[in-house]
Amino acid sequence: MTQTIFIDGAVGTTGLEIAERLAGRSEFELVQLPEDKRKDVNARRAAINDSDFVILCLPDEAAIEAVSLIDNETTRVIDASTAHRTADGWAYGFAEFRDGQREAIAGARFVSNPGCYPTGFLALVAPLIAKGRLPADWPYVMNAVSGYSGGGKALIERFAQEPDLGFRSYGLNLDHKHMPEMKVHGGLTHDVIFAPSVIRAFRGMLVEVPLHLGAMGSVRAEQLLEDLTSFYAGSQLVSVQGRGDLSELLISENDAPTDKLELFVFGNAEGYHARLIARLDNLGKGASGAAVQNLNIMAGLDETAGLRL
Repeated sequence: MTQTIFIDGAVGTTGLEIAERLAGRSEFELVQLPEDKRKDVNARRAAINDSDFVILCLPDEAAIEAVSLIDNETTRVIDASTAHRTADGWAYGFAEFRDGQREAIAGARFVSNPGCYPTGFLALVAPLIAKGRLPADWPYVMNAVSGYSGGGKALIERFAQEPDLGFRSYGLNLDHKHMPEMKVHGGLTHDVIFAPSVIRAFRGMLVEVPLHLGAMGSVRAEQLLEDLTSFYAGSQLVSVQGRGDLSELLISENDAPTDKLELFVFGNAEGYHARLIARLDNLGKGASGAAVQNLNIMAGLDETAGLRL
């Protein structure tokens, strides 16, 4: 049976990439508003309540408003904003990062997409904390670099207008909007010290968590690699590898879209220093790809349908 989907905020970067992943799929019918009705509250209200699924690609306040427009008991929502990522009654839409999460998403009416940076951080750290291999009360640090598309239209335009801009470090007040979900969903005692930055590449992301394992106790990098490899075994989207023959990890200016998530564990010869690194597409597994994966799970379909593998 064909199910209807309304993307509220369909002309933004995330909304456009969601629509691309849904193109040609007979399981879904996309509900679209004419240009002059996209911001009309009554038109949006009707589209939201007439649809089986709504995907919100909006700023936080607008996403909260959109949810308030629902006046039925059936419309199911996927929110790509930050607004509901730690809210009661919302399932966290990261199927792989802990046991039982896929089932929680499948049965939920309201699902909040993870942030792109937290996707990398939680994929690396959450399973290890749940296993007891890493402590929940450690003061974790995360360094990350992203393609400029993660900043939306304003940052895309800035990089177009400032051709000499190569690297931008931000979040210097140590109060980034992604921090609460990392703490809550990682089960952490302390906030993460988060150092985000942007480079002159349209898409792509590296998220790194450096660890002084020697200060934690007897755990070593090789054990973390074994744990993550075992935890994600069989995943179609998440892969894990160690140092091997790798001497560098790259993001190119024009990387192709992907919905995969790659995890790496690097350690010194003795294993008491480690660098946990996630590589993903901030517009793929970090946004649009995750939304479509969650949609597939909620609709009872193959969760990788329409994704870029």
